[in-house]
Parts: sequence; structure tokens; C-alpha cells
Amino acid sequence: MGEIISSKITDDNKVLFTIRLDKEEALQLKGHVTNICLFSENNSEIKTNIASRGKNESTKYFLIPKELRHSLVFPSEVKCAKLDTKTKTIFIYVIDKLRL
Repeated sequence: MGEIISSKITDDNKVLFTIRLDKEEALQLKGHVTNICLFSENNSEIKTNIASRGKNESTKYFLIPKELRHSLVFPSEVKCAKLDTKTKTIFIYVIDKLRL
């Protein structure tokens, strides 16, 4: 896991962060330097479950908690990324918002 070393508010009212993380975690960005989102595992407060189905329960489903399901529409494909740290595995799902 990384940490924010310093932060500074810039003239255009944005925040400039200096971060530190392990080289292995940085390599998981695969060279991408735009469309970066910061996430703290401390924000993960809603509990949920993983459902198992199929022969020998080999199919796994991440369940979306009721608190997060309101007005959920899936207008396009869903993309997924898996991040591995020394102590955690983090799955991130990306869904485009429906534009009306």
C-alpha cells in the first residue's frame, strides 16, 4: 500500500500529491499516467459477500450491497482490474455512467 507524503493546493484549485508506493504496485499501472484514481482501503466500510455457484462452486460472484445498488444501470461492458499488494487483493470494476 502507498501513502501520501505531501499535498499542496495549486493556483487552479487542484491538489498536487506526492505519493510513495512499492515498485511492484507502481508497475501495476502498466505505464499509464492519466485517468488515475486514488483509493484508500480505509474507505471500504460497507460489508458484502461473494456468492459461489456451479459445479464445485467454481463460479464466483461479487455481490453489490443494497446500499450501493440504487439507480444502477449498466449501459456498456464492465471492465475489471485486480491489484495485488503484500497483504491484500483488490478488485476494481469500472462501468461507464448512462448518459441521457
